[in-house]
Amino acid sequence: MNIRTMLAASTAILLAGAASADTMKIGITQNNVGVDSYQTTYEKAFIAAADANADIEAVVLDAGGDVARQIAQMEDLIQQEVDAIIIWPTNGEAVIPAVRKAQKAGIPVVVTNSNIAEAGFDFIKSFSGPDNITQGARSAEIMCDKLKDMGIADEAQVVHITGQPGYTTAIERAKGFEDRLPEVCPNVTVVDTQPGDWNREKSQQVMEAFLVKYDDIDGVYAGDDNMGVGALNAAKAAGRDGIIFVGATNFAVGYEAMAAGDYWGSIYQSPVDDAEAALQTAVDILSGKDIPFLNYFDTPKITQDNMGEFTKPVF
Repeated sequence: MNIRTMLAASTAILLAGAASADTMKIGITQNNVGVDSYQTTYEKAFIAAADANADIEAVVLDAGGDVARQIAQMEDLIQQEVDAIIIWPTNGEAVIPAVRKAQKAGIPVVVTNSNIAEAGFDFIKSFSGPDNITQGARSAEIMCDKLKDMGIADEAQVVHITGQPGYTTAIERAKGFEDRLPEVCPNVTVVDTQPGDWNREKSQQVMEAFLVKYDDIDGVYAGDDNMGVGALNAAKAAGRDGIIFVGATNFAVGYEAMAAGDYWGSIYQSPVDDAEAALQTAVDILSGKDIPFLNYFDTPKITQDNMGEFTKPVF
């Protein structure tokens, strides 16, 4: 049986022939495939998983980080009368009306990777992805443990580089870190927080500004390793040694920087697991199986001390 897989940035491209009448037609609209290697790897894994299942016809779309485009893609998938929609939200609040419209059309919606705002929970069947608040909290614990080991937990100053404003993952990881850090290290001060938009170059610029503004920076928490390595590059260029870098979502560049002794720790998260879990969640819903509303997969701590237990990320 041929599988029809459509890829789209602005338009969908038909790759192969038609599917049978009993095929599950599953559409996905992603956040921004080209912005980082995690999302690129996620898309490849999703397509591979769909192509490996003869019962799935996949329509794979990319919003390119544009909320309006993602809403239009939701409308298109509804018009196509797909059996299920998976959405990686560009903005957890703004997509709620489109998700509600899909639900009213009788199309189950799975949110992947980054959840929508709680006001939209009534309109989705399940969230599949990481527990981002837990990730942020675990990053705070990694940071605190290292500052304690260095004997500076009573006076340390930390800066925080967040992801894309309005993006649920960025909000939740920031909340998890900011809520947990004072619980475990009450005397550590977060002196500044600025968005890096998941972009390494922008995060490097943010860190450059922090380094000019603050003579004393002991630690950096970044919402993912792509941004964390951007901050590390800025510190290296400025000759500022002794700063502890902690991220979330361990990228290959973060793993390499840890191996080099430049980057302390992160949270291990696989985009392949993420993509496959989202697709399987949609399949399970269409098959009538009971699934949890919050369908989390585990994301453990990784530091220089235990990185030998983990394989290097492929993204």
